[in-house]
Amino acid sequence: MLELDPGVVTFVGENGQGKTNLVEAIGYLATFTSHRVAADTALVRQGASAGVVRAKVRRGESDTMVEVEILTGKANRARINRGNARPVDLLGIVRAVVFAPEDLELVRDDPSTRRRFLDNLMIQFRPRLAAVKSEYEKVLRQRGALLKTMQKARRRGGFYDEASLDIWDAQLARYGAQIIAARAEIISGLRPFVEEYYTDVSGGRGIARIDYAANLDERRGWILPGPEELHGDDGETSRTAVDAHETELQDVATTEQAMLETLREWHGEEIDRGVNLVGPHRDELELSLGTLPAKGFASHGESWSFALALRLGSWKLLRSHVSGDWDEHEEPILILDDVFAELDSRRRLRLAEIIKEAEQVFVTAAVGDDLPDLEGTRFRVHDGLVTRDDDGGGEQ
Repeated sequence: MLELDPGVVTFVGENGQGKTNLVEAIGYLATFTSHRVAADTALVRQGASAGVVRAKVRRGESDTMVEVEILTGKANRARINRGNARPVDLLGIVRAVVFAPEDLELVRDDPSTRRRFLDNLMIQFRPRLAAVKSEYEKVLRQRGALLKTMQKARRRGGFYDEASLDIWDAQLARYGAQIIAARAEIISGLRPFVEEYYTDVSGGRGIARIDYAANLDERRGWILPGPEELHGDDGETSRTAVDAHETELQDVATTEQAMLETLREWHGEEIDRGVNLVGPHRDELELSLGTLPAKGFASHGESWSFALALRLGSWKLLRSHVSGDWDEHEEPILILDDVFAELDSRRRLRLAEIIKEAEQVFVTAAVGDDLPDLEGTRFRVHDGLVTRDDDGGGEQ
């Protein structure tokens, strides 16, 4: 068992020694996803049938023991305080935001990367929505299979009953509306923090903005204003319209009805193509810098600043949000995995200042000299063994 103090905890060690495994395990307890790999099987040591992540978490004045057993080819198992539990029951006990070199993909990659970012934040924001997201994906697969069957029947000139889509429409709209509403709420709350942190870490070079381009809106003919409209002469009018529309999307009942109507309107096109064309699985998180989209136009330094602003903004949102899903005094963990080496000296110093606000920060680095002066505890990691630097403590 590795005992970790509050404040900044730094792990220093050459690549391949196990630093990232430590912080990856902490992040996994928060979202059941890794910031490095897409599949859980990659988290299990080669040749082993299972891997275990176990942690004692201090929440207020009490400790909670949480454990996840990652099983190759089987459903994961979970325990809380040694008692069996569903994995979903662990969500919300540990909350964490991870910033890593892979986060450049948030700016440069395709929309699925940004949807994953939103959904991981959504699950920490509202843990119950993990089950909603799982149900949505099941319905999406089943409805997609039905659409392919109908497509084949139409091409052969055979019979198919379009009305059989109605039951799947109702379920897709029910779950999809909850996801859309949660994402719209997150983006509305996250936007000012992203703008604040981008200005901070970039030295005031441009204004960063995030917006929700809902696929449902596109199918209904409502198009999100572009960066030029949002920052041009009539920008205030456009931004007010966007804010009002985001508020409308947060009404689950209204969004569910709109999605249900839109699904019915698009039946013919969906059958022709054999795919689901309406729903949050096709949404986009739009990133812009001033009057230009960030993707394709942001420089390397601007992309780093935007990615960092998204993660720091997420951390700020989680620590400031009051929803009843967690105690108001609980702080999310901030994890910075091997990122200081990627930042220039000014951004390093600014990030070091920002993280002083956090109750718990984990930092990893291959070379200690890459780090600015960080107060707190430092560990050395070598060949999977962790040694405390400051007191000559034993290996963990």
